[in-house]
Amino acid sequence: MNPKISDFGLAKLFKINETERNTSRIAGTLGYMAPEYVLHGRFSTKSDVFSYGVLVLEIITGMKLSMYESEEADDLQSYVWEHWREGKALEVVDRSLEDRYSAQQVLRCVQIGLLCVQEDPVMRPKMGSAVTMLSSSSMKLPNPSMPTSYRELSISIESAESAPTSMEESLRQAGR
Repeated sequence: MNPKISDFGLAKLFKINETERNTSRIAGTLGYMAPEYVLHGRFSTKSDVFSYGVLVLEIITGMKLSMYESEEADDLQSYVWEHWREGKALEVVDRSLEDRYSAQQVLRCVQIGLLCVQEDPVMRPKMGSAVTMLSSSSMKLPNPSMPTSYRELSISIESAESAPTSMEESLRQAGR
């Protein structure tokens, strides 16, 4: 239970007073990277919020993203989301905690984690807001929307990788 939270590697790509940017070089670990970054190379401060949300969900569930396997959902975010939606969010809590936790605090953390991994970066909280949400139990939280499924994201990546990148390449693939 000693989490190590560190820079996810995008901060060094920002210039002073810059809040978002595009890149043609995608770097990072799939699952922790925000969908808009993976698919379009767009990253922002909300990209790190997404990564943080994944980390929060890993801590709560005790599952590593890379080790996640379930018949119920394609990825950890979807797994937690389905339980949240069905009102069974406490079923995802790491079993090693037994009953040594506050259900109210865990549900709040699950909700904050899900808010951080929402597909639309505009809907994700700013990092400062996420910290405030975690430290203030009286603050009312918005309802999260369904996160991106990484199975869908993988299909999009495969489609993008196989798609021609230029008119010249399109003609070459067409045999002209």
